Order: sequence, then C-alpha cells, then structure tokens
Amino acid sequence: MMNTHTERRVTYIVLGLFFLGFMVVGVAIFNSNKKNQAAIDKASQLSQELAAAGLPVPEAQQIYNVLGDDGGAVCAAPANALVKSILYGQLSNGAAGPGQRPIIADNKAFQGISLIIKVYCPEEAEDFQQVIDDLKTADVAA
Repeated sequence: MMNTHTERRVTYIVLGLFFLGFMVVGVAIFNSNKKNQAAIDKASQLSQELAAAGLPVPEAQQIYNVLGDDGGAVCAAPANALVKSILYGQLSNGAAGPGQRPIIADNKAFQGISLIIKVYCPEEAEDFQQVIDDLKTADVAA
C-alpha cells in the first residue's frame, strides 16, 4: 500500500505530463495555422499566374490540398534524373514496348509546371528550365 505522499507525487507527475502533452499539441496546431496561411497565399498566387497565362485554373482548395505550402512532390527535385525519366516517358505516343515513340510536345505543355515551380520553389526554376530547353516542342495543339 502506497503512502499519501507517494500517491500525490505520482498524480502530479501524471498530470504534469498530461498538460505538457496538451501544450505541445497546442503549439503544433498554432504553427500549422501559419503554414496553412502560406499555402493559401501561394495557391491564390498560382491561380492568378495560371489565369494570366490563359491556362485552366483549378479551384484554390485543390491547389492548396495538392501542393501545400512547399510545392509537394513538384518541388522535391524537379530536375533530377528520375523526374526527367518520368517526364520523357510521358512524352510518348502512348504505345507500349517496341511501338513506343517520342513525340514533339506542344509549347504550352510545360507552362503549368513552370508556373508551379516559379511560385513554390523559384530556386529550382533555372534547373527545370534547362530540362525543358533540351526538349523539342512546337505549336501542335489548338
């Protein structure tokens, strides 16, 4: 059987840890609100950039959900070898195996991703532009 002093000490320690946990959660929620405002601001900026370029504009909430405040997967490494290989694989005629051939993409094909990089990770824009400059494009879409 525990004495009263030991029981009180255990109770105070448990309550202290409980309130400390609440404080940590509160600070995390407070900081996430700041990040959310940054994501909202960047989503609205991207919407304006897309509209100015004459491209389709998704809802700001969709942009916010996909790109967050840091650009998500788009800004992870937009010019590394894996991303380039995926991009090159998507620029094909859609066939598989020996029938797969590269295509000449439309000039506007990379405009949207370039705007995303410009808004969310401008430090990567020059490297990504070099990747785009290596591709053959033409005015092929209406």
